[in-house]
Amino acid sequence: MSRARAATLRSARLLGLLLLPTLVLAAPSRKSAPLNREGTVPAAVLAAGRAMDPARLEADVRALADDAMEGRGTGTAGYDRAARFVADRMKALGLEPGGEDGYLQPIPFLRARLRAEACAFELRRGDETVPLEVGRDVLLSPDFLRTKWTTDAPLVFVGYGVTAPELGHDDFAGLDVRGKVVVEFRGAPPRFPNDPRAYYSNSMIKDQNAAAHGAIGVLTIQKPDDEARAPWTRNMRQTRLPGFRWLDAGGAPANVHAAIELAGQLSPTTEPRVFEGSPSTYAQAVAAADSSRAQGFPLAWSVHAVRVTEQERASSANVVGVLRGSDPDLRDECLVVSAHLDHLGLSEPVQGDSINNGAYDNASGTAMMLETARAFASLPTRPRRSIVFLSVTGEEKGLQGSDWFARHPAPGHMSVVGDVNLDMVLLLRPLTQAVAIGAEHSSFAGIMAKAAALAGITLVPDPNPAEVVFVRSDQFSFVKQGIPAVFPVSANDGTPEGASQTSHWRTEHYHSPSDDLSQPFDWPSGARFTGMAFWATWLAADGAQPPRWNDGDFFGTTFGPRP
Repeated sequence: MSRARAATLRSARLLGLLLLPTLVLAAPSRKSAPLNREGTVPAAVLAAGRAMDPARLEADVRALADDAMEGRGTGTAGYDRAARFVADRMKALGLEPGGEDGYLQPIPFLRARLRAEACAFELRRGDETVPLEVGRDVLLSPDFLRTKWTTDAPLVFVGYGVTAPELGHDDFAGLDVRGKVVVEFRGAPPRFPNDPRAYYSNSMIKDQNAAAHGAIGVLTIQKPDDEARAPWTRNMRQTRLPGFRWLDAGGAPANVHAAIELAGQLSPTTEPRVFEGSPSTYAQAVAAADSSRAQGFPLAWSVHAVRVTEQERASSANVVGVLRGSDPDLRDECLVVSAHLDHLGLSEPVQGDSINNGAYDNASGTAMMLETARAFASLPTRPRRSIVFLSVTGEEKGLQGSDWFARHPAPGHMSVVGDVNLDMVLLLRPLTQAVAIGAEHSSFAGIMAKAAALAGITLVPDPNPAEVVFVRSDQFSFVKQGIPAVFPVSANDGTPEGASQTSHWRTEHYHSPSDDLSQPFDWPSGARFTGMAFWATWLAADGAQPPRWNDGDFFGTTFGPRP
């Protein structure tokens, strides 16, 4: 099957996801061009990138991660205080306001919280009934369409829940899942090349595929090695926080599959139980998944579930500042430098601490975005294209704020032609290496290589491709609109000790109250990383051509311009 034919099939299967409103997001040219006018970086631009101030970065991270911000939860007073802080900084730098309310771009939301104590969940097999505790044995997602709903349906195991004809994989082959609840592993087959693996791992895409086959529910299970990356105790804490979906002009929540009436996760202790009486055990299913074999079969159990959800309207705002470009012919094109401002807010205490300060996730990226804006504002000559500095809400709620921005007119009806996203830059040790996530898909590869060389940073391949982070942060909102994007992340010093420290941090501190100012921060490394991001943005904004997808690239073909 040709790539073009495969892309057509994906488009048809994901029609609800990909048919979006008419946008001002311009499709970049695919023609090659020099990175900038002179082929070199002007002295003033070099100097600005080398003048990033570690003290300013530290001061901004400390302000944003202070207990007074209460963890910057979407739709909370703490988040609003953080948004005003960022807006004030943008104003002081002389950026133009890019929101509907000054620097603020208010977003209407539906906030939904599951009432776990009012919910019920049972596995049923003949005369046998196994009640599971909601919030411990099974984690249910809130319902954005219904306040109370009962589901009674058979269970069907569908492997990874992936249909990828171009890769010869279909977990639904020969199965009838109409009116049933599917049980699927998180992620996608390991044999898939990294790009399709990232794409097919996305939960929204998997839900859409399940709904397209007639399923009415999706229950996710983990393989044993997933526990280290996503500990069940962390998942339990997060599911008790409210969910958010932005509302369209008619008041309907976006990115919701109406056909999926039940969604949740089964605990590690429950997973083997659901395979009892089935053609394969849980261990056999894991082995097949690890070997990338398509698999699927009816389970012996059915499910009875009652989901009760509290819903209310809410509002939270992106913060948008604009630096106009110098070229009258190109200033209506813009590069976006994005960083999410929100974090998890207040949660149940962990070792007596209930404030999820989010120092690394993502006060670090927000501080770097502001320092990048300061450097651009200091230049005697601006780049040819405009730059939008975007501080988004609702990233932790499913990329909500960036998705809203990407689907609505950019400031002054400018066309977005590229995104540089800054999210959770770990500075646990002196920084010598970085990963340019997603750069390989577009001309951002050359741009990032040059910027990293200027910063004295070595770019290395993604050490954890299984994490598929290219679809997990705000850059993916732009990618879905056909816009090339890059997500630079730190790789610390590249030593085994550094890798171990990073792994420990992700297990113990990620999405926990301990992501606070007590963690180690190498601020000079942060300044060097910010310089790299600044130079990359300048090269993209000043080039004769905007960033462009590589010919035949998976994401460019899947989401890029269509005839």
